[in-house]
Amino acid sequence: MPTWRLAKWQILLTEFDIVYVTRTTMKAQSLEDHLAKNPIDDEYQPLSTYFPDEEVNSVEVTSKETNAWKMFFDGAVNAKGIGIGEILISPTSQHYPATARLWFFCTNNTTEYEACIMGMDMEIDHDVEELLIMGDSNLIIQQAQGEWKTRDVKLIPYRQHVEDLTKRFKSVEFRYIHHFHNELADALATLALMLPYPGNLHIDPLENQIRERHGYYNTVEVEPNVQPGYHDIKRFLKTKEYPEQANGDQKRTIRRLASGFFLSGEVLYKRTANLNLLRCVDAEEAGRIMHEVHAGVCEPHMNGYILTKKILRAGYY
Repeated sequence: MPTWRLAKWQILLTEFDIVYVTRTTMKAQSLEDHLAKNPIDDEYQPLSTYFPDEEVNSVEVTSKETNAWKMFFDGAVNAKGIGIGEILISPTSQHYPATARLWFFCTNNTTEYEACIMGMDMEIDHDVEELLIMGDSNLIIQQAQGEWKTRDVKLIPYRQHVEDLTKRFKSVEFRYIHHFHNELADALATLALMLPYPGNLHIDPLENQIRERHGYYNTVEVEPNVQPGYHDIKRFLKTKEYPEQANGDQKRTIRRLASGFFLSGEVLYKRTANLNLLRCVDAEEAGRIMHEVHAGVCEPHMNGYILTKKILRAGYY
C-alpha cells in the first residue's frame, strides 16, 4: 500500500485511542503460530530418549562388494580417434587394465557402451560371478539398470547385448560415479587413441613405477677407498705435506683453506665465524647423519636447506 494512503488512514483514526505496535518478523512467530494451531492433546506422550544400542561400540557393515569384482570403464572421442579403456579389480586388489582403439565411427554414448561390453567380456573370461560395474556416463548406467528407456536406434542393440551379458553373471550391479573417480579408465581410453597404430609391432605392457629419488641420484656413485674432500687439508695440518702433483697455486690454496680448520688428534674441525667448531665427516657418516636427522626419531622430513642448517647446528660439517 502506498505511503500516502497509510498516512491518510492514520489521520482519520487519530480520534480513537489506538496504540500502534511494530510487528515482529514472521520467523520469530513461526514457532508460536505452530503451537497455537496445534494444541497438545491429552493423549500426548513424551518421546523416549532411551537408545537401545548404546552399549554398542562399533558397527561393521558387510556388503557384497567385498567378494565382488569391480570394473571401471570409459571412452574417449576426439579429432585423433576413438579409444576405450577399462580396468578390472579383483577382490584381492589385483588390477587388470585393458585398452583398445576403435576403427569405426562411434558417438560418445556408443563408445561408452563399447568400453562396458569389452570389460564385461573380460570378466566372463575370468569366470567372475559377482560384478560391480562403475562408469561416469549416467545415460549408460541408467539404461543398464532399466531406469531409463532406450529410444535411440543406435543404442538399442548395445542395450540388448549388455542385458544378455548380464544374465551370464550371478549378480551384476551398475553404479554411476563422478568422472573424478574414473580417471584411470579415462587415461587408458585417451592413451589408446593417442598411440599410433603399431601394425605388426609389439608393445610391451606398461609398467608403473614409484621413484623416491631424483633421476640423477643413482648416477652418483661412491668409489671404494676414496679419501674425503678434506683429506689434503687434514694431512697438511698434521704433517705439513702437500699432494705429490700439486703446483704452486694449489699449494697456496691448501694453505689458505687450512687456516679455517682445526686438527685435534685425528679429528678435523671446521672453524665458523662465531668461533664454533664443526666436526668434519666423510660421505658414509654424512649419509647416516642425514638419514637420522631427516627421518629419524622425530621424522620432520624437512627440505634440503633446513636439513643442512639443522646438521650444522648439530655440530657437523
